[in-house]
Amino acid sequence: MSRETWSNKILYISTVAGATIGFGATWRFPYQVGQNGGGAYLLVFMLAMIILGVPMLMAEHIIGRRLQTNTVDAFGQGDLKKPISKFWKGVGVLAIIGAFGILAYYMVLGAWVMSYIADITRGAINLSEPLGREYISSFFSGSISNTLKMLSYTFIFVAINYYILVKGIIQGIEKLISRVMPLFLIILVVMVIYSLQLPGAKEGLKFYLIPDFSRINAGIFLEALGQVFFALSLGFGVMITLSSYLHKKENMVGISLSAGVINTVIPFLLGFVIFPALFSAGMEPSAGPTLVFQALPVVFSNMPFGTVVGIAFFLLLIFAALTTSLTIYEVVITTLVEKTSMSRSFATFITLGTIFLLGNLPAVLSDGLWQDVRVFGMSIFDAFDFVSANIFFVLTSFLSCVFIGFVLGKKVMVDEITNGNTINQKVAGPLFYYIKYFIPLLIIVIALMSFM
Repeated sequence: MSRETWSNKILYISTVAGATIGFGATWRFPYQVGQNGGGAYLLVFMLAMIILGVPMLMAEHIIGRRLQTNTVDAFGQGDLKKPISKFWKGVGVLAIIGAFGILAYYMVLGAWVMSYIADITRGAINLSEPLGREYISSFFSGSISNTLKMLSYTFIFVAINYYILVKGIIQGIEKLISRVMPLFLIILVVMVIYSLQLPGAKEGLKFYLIPDFSRINAGIFLEALGQVFFALSLGFGVMITLSSYLHKKENMVGISLSAGVINTVIPFLLGFVIFPALFSAGMEPSAGPTLVFQALPVVFSNMPFGTVVGIAFFLLLIFAALTTSLTIYEVVITTLVEKTSMSRSFATFITLGTIFLLGNLPAVLSDGLWQDVRVFGMSIFDAFDFVSANIFFVLTSFLSCVFIGFVLGKKVMVDEITNGNTINQKVAGPLFYYIKYFIPLLIIVIALMSFM
């Protein structure tokens, strides 16, 4: 099969940005900041992005571009002189399982956002007049427990993904992201400007930007490091798959740094929307995972042009969700196409259909008919999130570093980073030892802390 490559570096970086600017940046990051001391968490998150995020991003780029194949075969022999165990292809399988886990509930989150856009547009959520927290909380609970409603919106969101994915990596994903990302950034900038003009915005900025060092502890480090994994789509094959379509002449160090910077800047800017708005309305920033769906509608209802602002914000979320879900699906689709004789259209249908039946359906039902079903003491929805983020992502990332350090070796990694010694990368040697020893040790510490 003739393999596609990205049209240019800018579009690839935009796609990586789209892959990482999903609910990790727009839903998870804000409530993490709110729950963990504002500026204190922000400072630790930025440190974690430098210490773990960018080097790990580089590691997955190396694995992906080396053989320019699917996530499973990326851990294969290639042109290595010494034979390697087929065990390593199992790391790619772990990544695919992790991708399944996140997509299982991710598409349902997308359905929540789509339903809010529809409900605000038709006036079921009236943001033109002040709403009470109890009202919107009751509305949210009633909405997500409406199985037929949530299944319908989930199906629509999945169908949109199918329409784009079936066109391929260039005509589908690349073309969509090249159009959506500029629109996303325009909406984001407009909302930042609007939010900063609100009365009381200054207090929100103080909370967000000025760290309270007394809040910095092991728990915040753990939360921030976990957020970096989630935010950069690490550990579930996305970066391995996307970089497998990357031309051999591209500078991977520069691309990884650019992606890391973009993924830090976007959630950072989003904080300038959310926290000034929260403080302007006198709302507590520590609302937790429901902040976006319960606290913010109350805030919007107390703003001038609340309906317009609310629709714009949730459009921002759905654009972010779509650009991420497409790239996660691609992990599975690329593997199926290259490991079987399936056509891309059939592989796409099988992937999305299977995840819908075995993942999306149970996740929807976990707030309805199956709300009493518990997996590890959690709802099915939460269990998909926990198992993926705390087991599969961490394990896949750990083994990826071990694979580079102890299987591929320094020469292979340096050759890949320097494009066969055609570009000068003085960082290549030190980076190898950093990936080989430091990151695995850091991941072990994170894993141990998560069980304490």
